[in-house]
Amino acid sequence: MMGGMEMKEQRICIIGGGGRLWAIQFLKDLAYSKDTSAHVVLYDIDKEAARNNVEVANRIFAVNKSGGRFTIEAEDDLAKALEGCDLVVITIEPGLTECRKGDLLLPEEYGILQSVGDTTGPGGIMRARRSIPLFVDFARAIGRYCPDAWVINYTNPMTLCTAALYEGFGAIKALGCCHEVFHTQNFLADKVATWFGVERPDRREIMVDLTGVNHFTFATAAHWKGNDLLAPLAEEITDPHFFDDRTAVALERLKGEKWFDNDQRIALSFLRDFGVLGAAGDRHLAEFVPWYLTSDQDLHRYAVVRTPYSWRERQAIEKRARTYEDNELVAEQSDEEGVDIMRALSGSHTLLTNINRPNEGQVSYLPKGRIVESNGVISRDSIRAIVAQDPPLAIQNLVRHVSDVQEMTLEAVLEGDDDKLFSAFLSDPLMTIGRDRAKELFDRMLTACEIRY
Repeated sequence: MMGGMEMKEQRICIIGGGGRLWAIQFLKDLAYSKDTSAHVVLYDIDKEAARNNVEVANRIFAVNKSGGRFTIEAEDDLAKALEGCDLVVITIEPGLTECRKGDLLLPEEYGILQSVGDTTGPGGIMRARRSIPLFVDFARAIGRYCPDAWVINYTNPMTLCTAALYEGFGAIKALGCCHEVFHTQNFLADKVATWFGVERPDRREIMVDLTGVNHFTFATAAHWKGNDLLAPLAEEITDPHFFDDRTAVALERLKGEKWFDNDQRIALSFLRDFGVLGAAGDRHLAEFVPWYLTSDQDLHRYAVVRTPYSWRERQAIEKRARTYEDNELVAEQSDEEGVDIMRALSGSHTLLTNINRPNEGQVSYLPKGRIVESNGVISRDSIRAIVAQDPPLAIQNLVRHVSDVQEMTLEAVLEGDDDKLFSAFLSDPLMTIGRDRAKELFDRMLTACEIRY
């Protein structure tokens, strides 16, 4: 509530509204937000999937007794879906899941391993090649039909998709929203409970100073109620057995398909070796440097396992066919922040969180205009990035390399220049094979990874 009045009804378009993960979670978060009312428009090139989600959404609103506050429709035409929107949420899969087969399996044939393959490495570059033109088109449509709307992007590669939005419509009000930092806050909240003998605090009470680019983000400081958290963490990892081989844990995770379980050992190894804590999950951090993914055996030492393509293929089929019991649709406080961001932009409160936005100087060691990740303050129709503390020079160097490869990728795709894209491909930190084999891999991936539906 604001000044005794309810927030005005929002018009929200979800591009990728047929998705059975992000779209459904966003709708549940809407239902949980008691001071929000909205008309939601689901747009998806899979029209049937969008219509199916209208039915799920109406059940969400009914189960949570919030139907009076929300209406929802599926719209087949993007222009009509966007017309007059206050908020646009983008959560798409660029092309069929089968497109990722080439992203993930072809590099393996050449000894290049990727734990995720959607942000960096050969797979991330090819995914960007599919995604960037789509996001340019989305931005142009937003500029035409709802130029004042705020835009939240959830799609990876986060940095390049968000950059493409600004290329398509320079005045766009867009940010990339990623939950990896939330996991770091939760990890530190567990530590607070142990170290200080208190009830585990909410992750939002953990203040972290952030710098970097999405999925290669670092905490230069962390505090809880004024207490420094990095110093005791740095002390804890001086135990000579802290980084002992955790292959047994990794093998159990492989057996149980626990691809996303994470002990922060890679994040903490950055603290050991460079003096700052990795602020993304280990699966992501590992891909931005060449020394963790030298083999599965080396990766397993950190209790990290790679997500196999076969599982992604199976999951895509299962998600599409998924049905929901009413108890699965009950809304509760979630760790996702899309609806909180929308509410803050509408003036209901002020939110401090991590954001992916063009660099205005908040990350001093990267060029202005690049999409960077740092903290930001979100309030009524405003996002203000917070200047991050500089990490050590070694981390600056690593992040700068990654950002430069991303910039080369963006320019190459915008220009339709695959020769320039190969330059980015060769420059990627995971490209540890000879030039001729790299060119052979690149050419094969161009064919295999072409966008298709």
